[in-house]
Amino acid sequence: MNPLTTSLIGITLISGSLLTMLSSHWLTAWLGLEMNLFAIIPLIINPHNPRSIEGATKYFLTQASASMLLMMAAMINFMDSGQWSLLNLNNSFASLLMLTAILMKLGMAPFHFWVPEVLQSSSLLTGTILLTWQKLAPMSILYQTAPSMNHNILMSAAVISIAVGGWGGLNQTLLRKIMAYSSIAHMGWMTAIIIFNPAITLLNLSIYIILTFTLFMTLMINQSTTLTALATGWNKAPIIMMILLTSLMSTGGLPPFTGFAPKWLIIQEMIKNNNLILPLTMAIMALLNLYFYMRLAYSTALTMFPTSNNTKLNLLFNKQTNLPLLSTLAVMSTMLLPLTSMILIFE
Repeated sequence: MNPLTTSLIGITLISGSLLTMLSSHWLTAWLGLEMNLFAIIPLIINPHNPRSIEGATKYFLTQASASMLLMMAAMINFMDSGQWSLLNLNNSFASLLMLTAILMKLGMAPFHFWVPEVLQSSSLLTGTILLTWQKLAPMSILYQTAPSMNHNILMSAAVISIAVGGWGGLNQTLLRKIMAYSSIAHMGWMTAIIIFNPAITLLNLSIYIILTFTLFMTLMINQSTTLTALATGWNKAPIIMMILLTSLMSTGGLPPFTGFAPKWLIIQEMIKNNNLILPLTMAIMALLNLYFYMRLAYSTALTMFPTSNNTKLNLLFNKQTNLPLLSTLAVMSTMLLPLTSMILIFE
């Protein structure tokens, strides 16, 4: 892609998310979401092939429908209250439409069907942007409007997302689809706690972004998109496979890695609010995610593919990807659990 075009797309993508996150007016928040939508479409289409065009079309139709519902909710709320502030969402029908639009934007159940398909149609770099940066703008709107939402519907969508994210990834062999279902489950965890303690939602989002960046960087180094393609990884790059192994365990929420901290805090906060059955159900369903993470880790990092030692020489002829932040992200994604006590103090 032309460097000037890439720079323009990057600036539009960043400014769109920042505009939504910093705005308190429905029109400017909607404008930021639209800038995000039109900036990411060229990235999905690149490289140009029928599958990427199909993915871009699915993404555009879903996000455009969500933007339409969001604007309709804002107009209904304006006619009811006479103001455009994000913090005053008093109309119940408008809040229901707004919740539906945000769930579609975040790719949460029952509006999750576009996430695996679009991610499978995109490159690894575009998939990283879709699962990290593109979540910031709708999550900021949900963060501000959560007190006005129907909490029963919000909690139901969160639990269904955790279940779908677990069951959907069980029999997948395509790595991008596995990461898509993982994202659906993580969005469910963030949404479940936003009712009780929004600060933990921000912590979960930050750790999720770090983990997702780390996993996608290891996949970019290997240029692997399927489970089979990673089978020879341990022969070629054992250190990268070890980073992938620990990052997968951390993403699944296995102690003593960083990913255990948000699940621990979420379950603890729900128990404080006299919810016992709900966190127990969420923890049980999280074992489904941990299972397919373990299966992926076993087949890539814990087994030696039966090939000759000459296979290791292939690495010398492959184009190496320079990712200087990988070491920093690997440490952050695995060793931040001891800092959880500091987070509890400042909370």
